[in-house]
Amino acid sequence: MPQLQTARAARLEARISPALKRRLEYAASLRGSSLTEFVVQSAQEAATRTIRENEVLTLSEQASIAFAEFLLNPPGPNEKAMAAANRYKALLGKEIVSE
Repeated sequence: MPQLQTARAARLEARISPALKRRLEYAASLRGSSLTEFVVQSAQEAATRTIRENEVLTLSEQASIAFAEFLLNPPGPNEKAMAAANRYKALLGKEIVSE
């Protein structure tokens, strides 16, 4: 009969001052949790917030509308873009007719 493997918890250690430990214990008691639960929950909240701040771009309503407009109605290429495309196509032996 195969044995089921249980997930082992990873261990995290930190050296802190006695004053900080007392402060954390007090904060944990205010939440009604153990020091370990408080530290883990606080670290998890901080990690989530940090990831969100670094991976999620939040736009104002005006910027969101402008972004959607550019996606739905992109501007045509300008002269510099057409010239660059023609240079590229010339390297390949083809030419683009500018509009």
